[in-house]
Amino acid sequence: MPFTTVDVVIFTVIEARLRVLLVQRPNVKDDPCPGLWALPGGFVDVDRDDSLEACARRKLLEKTAVVSPYLEQLGSWGGARRDPRGWSATHVYFALIPAEGLQLAKGANAAEVGWFEVDEVLGWPALAFDHAEILRAAVDRLRSKVEYTSLPAFLLEEPFTLPQLQRMYEVVLGRDVDKSGFRTRMLAAHFLEEAGYVAGHSNRPAMGYRLRDRTGPVVFPRTFSPRQ
Repeated sequence: MPFTTVDVVIFTVIEARLRVLLVQRPNVKDDPCPGLWALPGGFVDVDRDDSLEACARRKLLEKTAVVSPYLEQLGSWGGARRDPRGWSATHVYFALIPAEGLQLAKGANAAEVGWFEVDEVLGWPALAFDHAEILRAAVDRLRSKVEYTSLPAFLLEEPFTLPQLQRMYEVVLGRDVDKSGFRTRMLAAHFLEEAGYVAGHSNRPAMGYRLRDRTGPVVFPRTFSPRQ
């Protein structure tokens, strides 16, 4: 029987950089990828996991202590050569979580754990297993969906201001966004509700917002334009 695992690509933004959570595998000879960095994940536990998503949420909780982030299934990878221990299949999710209050935990089979800049990791010579390919697919999915959805809002602690939300779009996309229509588009989509005034730019009061519905992003009728 093939090995069945779930891996989670966990994204957050720290110091205006899109980052991904990686765990370092123990540097011992009986490990399939000794010393390499990997995406967090593990084997499905049939006694605890009612579904693949339940397994993904358990892994998220173990690594970050976050219970309810945004979670989306990315895809499945399988084959006879992706794991030297034998034929394996992994089902991959990606998660978006705010950076505030995160508590990382190494887990029993990890030497180290940490946040790394996504673009830096994409240039590394290797990750464990086929995790470099999986990470690239997750980044491509995230950046393509950010062009026409409200996904960056899930990276912010609530309440947040519209300038903070625009900045989150720019961080994920890696480019500036045209400011002129941003406010209009966000408010016209009716996915935000007012949450009272908060400290804004230069500590001046600004309206804070929160999501009306956290079960999924809204879809906009057109993509974002770069700032002119």
